[in-house]
Amino acid sequence: MTRVKRGHIAKKRRKKILAFVAGSRGAHSKLFRAANQQKMRALVSAHRDRIKRKRDFRRLWITRINAASRANGFSYNKFIEFLYKRQLLTNRRTLAQIAVLNNNCFSMMLKKYSCIMK
Repeated sequence: MTRVKRGHIAKKRRKKILAFVAGSRGAHSKLFRAANQQKMRALVSAHRDRIKRKRDFRRLWITRINAASRANGFSYNKFIEFLYKRQLLTNRRTLAQIAVLNNNCFSMMLKKYSCIMK
């Protein structure tokens, strides 16, 4: 039988993993086993932090809406309850943008809320 030279696909896979961790320090970018562990760790962290980023932004939006509504004399809780009852609820991201960028419009929404609640 003729001799079979192996390793083409394995070499390609290893090169791909080493290219993924190219910016790492020390053995994490040079040795395959350490690089493979570093890649798995990086992907786990990226997944976790994508979910955490959504959570953090929601907290930020709620804080901004709460600050703007309290500046006009209402709590966040009562304001959101009013929007739910009236079925006017847009997402919190949009409400936060209105509260920060167009404060007059947000004040008008709160005035409408105060007129209806009285």
